Amino acid sequence: MSAVFWSFAILLISGVILSTLYRDNTERAFDQRLLVYANTLASNLVAPGDPDRDLGPVGDPRFELPLSGWYWQVGRPDAPPRDIRSSKSLFGGQLPALSPPGEDTFGQIRRGYGKAPDERELRIVERDIDLGEDGRFIIRVAGPADEIVDDVRRFLFALTITFTLLGLALGFTTLLQIRFGLRPLANLRNALRAIRRGDAERVVGEYPRDIAPLANDLNLLLDTNREILERARTQVGNLAHALKTPLSIVVNEAEGAPGDVAAKIREQAAIMRDQVNYYLDRARAAALAGTLGTLTDVAPVIDALTRTFTKIYRDKDLDIEVAIPASLRFRGERQDLEEMAGNLIDNAAKWAAGRIAVSVEIVPGGDERSRFRLFIDDDGPGLPEEARSEVLKRGRRLDETKPGSGLGLSIVSDLAALYRGTLRLDASPLGGLRAILELPGGDRN
Repeated sequence: MSAVFWSFAILLISGVILSTLYRDNTERAFDQRLLVYANTLASNLVAPGDPDRDLGPVGDPRFELPLSGWYWQVGRPDAPPRDIRSSKSLFGGQLPALSPPGEDTFGQIRRGYGKAPDERELRIVERDIDLGEDGRFIIRVAGPADEIVDDVRRFLFALTITFTLLGLALGFTTLLQIRFGLRPLANLRNALRAIRRGDAERVVGEYPRDIAPLANDLNLLLDTNREILERARTQVGNLAHALKTPLSIVVNEAEGAPGDVAAKIREQAAIMRDQVNYYLDRARAAALAGTLGTLTDVAPVIDALTRTFTKIYRDKDLDIEVAIPASLRFRGERQDLEEMAGNLIDNAAKWAAGRIAVSVEIVPGGDERSRFRLFIDDDGPGLPEEARSEVLKRGRRLDETKPGSGLGLSIVSDLAALYRGTLRLDASPLGGLRAILELPGGDRN
């Protein structure tokens, strides 16, 4: 749109300049016609004979028509009106002087505008003649300024029509150029959006010579990113194996040892295992969070978790209600969603009296910024408001009678933060606790 604006601005400026130049040229041409009549009068004036005689016709019959707008006048400087000779068209009137009062401009050709006896606007040319002993004379010739105005108006009308058509043509061609010339960039943007949504893994399509290197570099960047992430997965897995195996051996050895030492070793080994799992999961999630093109369908993950926890807590005969649209997707790794939702559903199942509800709310925010809130409600005892932030801290457990390490909710909070999401706890409409997990994602387009 800026190109269209500047095109019209340039046309407007050009129109003003052209109209000004045309008016100047029209005035000069009109002055040249008047100067020809003035020179004719000067020739008649310098011819042999009495300079005060009748100067005769100047070659244009309009000077003979009363108040025709075409006038001439010849007289000595400061001569009384009865001594001034003029055309019959002036009808006894006088033309205004162009020389400023008290200023000696004798010998110059002066041009300007003035009023006729009938108040008509005139264009006047004034020149001086020095006849030596016969004295000085001032010759004034005038024509109607309407002719200049009409000529300029006709030119402006034609110029306006021409420039309007030219502006419309330029605007149309500019829009066509933007639409078709920038189409490769729009295609590239759509390709990146498809990758972001998880519909594609690479930038595909044919691009012009100037844009093709950019598309190739983007593909190279995506490939390099996947290689780095794959190496990170491998290294995290190797580290987990290297740490968990010795810990398992330590625990197994402690099982056969007598006394409090073995119990202490098992206790500390369990803490170490939980910490190792926590930091390894966090490192893996940090490497994977925000990966381009990674999307996970939410409904299958929640359904699988629901079936699992229904079996685990079969003795409680839990009624788990799920209301998740099939089109909902999470912009992240499936394993991370399972980790977050699983911990929250597990926590709800531990405390629920018999009912759990899992629902979702879409938070619109644009194609790339849409989010959703996952609600996990239970009908358990709930938590006081002052204790809700406390349980999100790592290793914090408010009830030691319940199994667990106290890392579940903190893991969920940390994972959500890696995806620029949040975890909040609130009172549930079922009477217990509500966990609100906000994550990037939304309905499938």
